[in-house]
Amino acid sequence: MEKAYDFRKKLLQVHKPDIRDFSRSKQENEFFLNSEVSISIKKTACEVVKTAVYDFVDFLKVSMGITASVTVENGNADIKVCLASDADVDLGDYAVYRGFSVVVNSDGICVYGHDARGAAQGLYYIEDVMSMESAPAIALGTVYKKPMFSPQMVHSGYGLDQFPDEYLARIAHEGRDAILVFTKDVDKTPDGFLDFNLLIHRAAKYGLDVYAYSYLLSEKHPEDPNAEAHYESTYGKLFKECPGLKGVTLVGESVEFPSKDPNISPGRMHRTEVDNIPTGKWTAGWWPCYDYPMWINLVKKIIRKYNPDADIVFWTYNWGRQPKEARIKLLETLPTDITVQATFEMVEQRSYGDTKAHIADYSLSFEGPGQYFKSEAEVAERRGIRLYSMTNTGGLTWDFGVVPYEPMPYQWIKRFESMRKAYDDYNLCGIMENHHYGFYPSFISMLGKWSFWEPREDMNEILERILKGYFGRENYEKVDEGLRCISEAITYYTPTDADQYGAFRIGPAYPFNIERDIKIPSDPKAHFGNRIIHHNYFEEADNLDTPVAIRIPYEIESLTKMLECMKNGVRILEGTVNRNKNLEELLNLVRYMTCCVQTGFNAKKWYILKVKMRSATTREELSDIYDKMEELLKAEMENAKKAITYVEEDSRLGWEPSMLYIGDAWHIEWKLRHSNYILEHEIGKFKKCLEI
Repeated sequence: MEKAYDFRKKLLQVHKPDIRDFSRSKQENEFFLNSEVSISIKKTACEVVKTAVYDFVDFLKVSMGITASVTVENGNADIKVCLASDADVDLGDYAVYRGFSVVVNSDGICVYGHDARGAAQGLYYIEDVMSMESAPAIALGTVYKKPMFSPQMVHSGYGLDQFPDEYLARIAHEGRDAILVFTKDVDKTPDGFLDFNLLIHRAAKYGLDVYAYSYLLSEKHPEDPNAEAHYESTYGKLFKECPGLKGVTLVGESVEFPSKDPNISPGRMHRTEVDNIPTGKWTAGWWPCYDYPMWINLVKKIIRKYNPDADIVFWTYNWGRQPKEARIKLLETLPTDITVQATFEMVEQRSYGDTKAHIADYSLSFEGPGQYFKSEAEVAERRGIRLYSMTNTGGLTWDFGVVPYEPMPYQWIKRFESMRKAYDDYNLCGIMENHHYGFYPSFISMLGKWSFWEPREDMNEILERILKGYFGRENYEKVDEGLRCISEAITYYTPTDADQYGAFRIGPAYPFNIERDIKIPSDPKAHFGNRIIHHNYFEEADNLDTPVAIRIPYEIESLTKMLECMKNGVRILEGTVNRNKNLEELLNLVRYMTCCVQTGFNAKKWYILKVKMRSATTREELSDIYDKMEELLKAEMENAKKAITYVEEDSRLGWEPSMLYIGDAWHIEWKLRHSNYILEHEIGKFKKCLEI
């Protein structure tokens, strides 16, 4: 049983200990490291290279049981690491940012980086190969690599805006090159003080840039007389005090300003009211206002006074559902020296019988790209605007709110293939790989790392090597078979607001209400806590003929298939033998996710019973409904009890950086107590009334 936050110990463990298979001997056509290894660097090696080299020394010791020493310009060393320019090596097409080559012959290994970050990635590449082989072995020959995407931005999965050095090292090992920090002011995040310049300095030695994710208030229209002074006091102050910031991400809901667009209402956050009467209009954060280019140009002017190369990332997430004409009109007027970021799969419509619903938020159920992304990517490509996308390829989406990653590799491969095509078709060049649920290294993030290099490799072959390295060669076939079932399962997921912000957000801790909207308790220290959870499954309806209710039977049918696939995946994984720690953790995760799917399934059936209860006209009908509600709630309680075992085994389950622990054992037990209240005092009361 793990204690709260024990998962952080795993994130701080840069190298897995004792993964070497000592029965694995040297094979033909490969170089095999012996017990004593020498590594040579140049006298002029910078901190990034030195950090990576000493990290590799640690890898050899911890993971492979090999002692290594670092020397300077030693021509006889087993491994030589330097910049290609220092060795007069021509990398050709790979002489680009983070590009590298690894040359292996019978005498040793040479790592040539186009730059320091490329040299570091070359060493991490060798670590990956040796980890997959479970041996200090690498094939003879020359390998060239360069990244397809930069930046590859991630939020912290350790804790909101928390980046210990070891965790930064993990991010760098996974091939990512930038981190995001929620920014309310200089050195101020939603959780309080953070020394931005120190973080920039610490991240730099691992080859990581720092982006500010703006929470800065935008209280002036750019035409206001004192607008420039206002934004000088926010964005200007930030980049003046923190000139090492790589850039800033601007998203509507976080930076909305007092636009003059006639399509919106004044105010902040979502739709507004005047004299308690809804206006029916959105606020600036949710509409592609005509004066956003004016606002961006002012902010850009101020930022680039202090950092001429700052990356200004304008993310169109919040108006993906708005009319295409309005969105495109805005993109046609944006300055071309900024970056546009469009979410990859959102807003696409899914069919449920004769009805349709949008994908509410980030979802793996559809690999993408969606029509919203393509419509904006076409404009960006034609106008020569740099294009990024929110892809969630760190391994997690909002399909499951309190898990570390989604182990659906074959669906991720579809996403990765679509991104490769977007790279070719639209010049997609940078990606944001998660939101505040954070980056958790896994075999999925490793699959993404290897899939986003050129030259491109077959992803199925990459996955095979990764699975053998993570879960054992003897278990590969079973693990692969099980993961195919689990990958199919996500295609039956129902990515609606009710699911992504309801039962699937917190899993089996989700309460089933009847009369009262009882909210789940949350940690007062949490950034969002329970504010991003819908505690009632849907807005209430009096009958089943509403547009929302009509699709529920089809959603239940879809989740029935999802449950079947998840259970089959669990059964197959349980059939593996000699499970290592990685495989035990995977099996525990999938069992817990199966419980989450069961809760989502039960929540839909509960909703139907509630609506029927409100429209029932006879005592017999009501009595039958109450019996079914009681039976369903008891079944859900048994499902929740099973989930307690799984969250106790893995302290990351039930936790999310912005909500903190919201689906852990305590919260599931709270849900059980709440369910007993429903059984005894609400369903029980209704039944007694029928007996009168």
